Amino acid sequence: QIQLAESGGGLVQAGGSLRLSCAASAGTICLSDMAWHRQAPGKERELIAYILSGGSTHYADSVKGRFTISRDNATNMVYLQMNSLRPEDTAVYYCNSDPLATWPQGLCDYWGQGTQVTVSS
Repeated sequence: QIQLAESGGGLVQAGGSLRLSCAASAGTICLSDMAWHRQAPGKERELIAYILSGGSTHYADSVKGRFTISRDNATNMVYLQMNSLRPEDTAVYYCNSDPLATWPQGLCDYWGQGTQVTVSS
């Protein structure tokens, strides 16, 4: 069982920056592809960024150009650098493994507990 733990959330003014971190309890092939999702109050969870094992990254249009996902395989860490934050970025942010369901039956589908990001106007 892999555990993911997010940190780095908080309250920031619009235009500011935050860096979220996701720490995995152990290294495993399940962590080959990693993602960040977010869920705002009253809205569905949204996949906003993911990074594949080869290093390629993908972003939702809502965050493209402002957010950057990265990883440190040596320490089993995944990061989300968030710049030019907007009030509409307010949400709980979740780290997730295997976002593209490469592995069957949810074998590698792990989630963190989430970290709150609040952007004030």
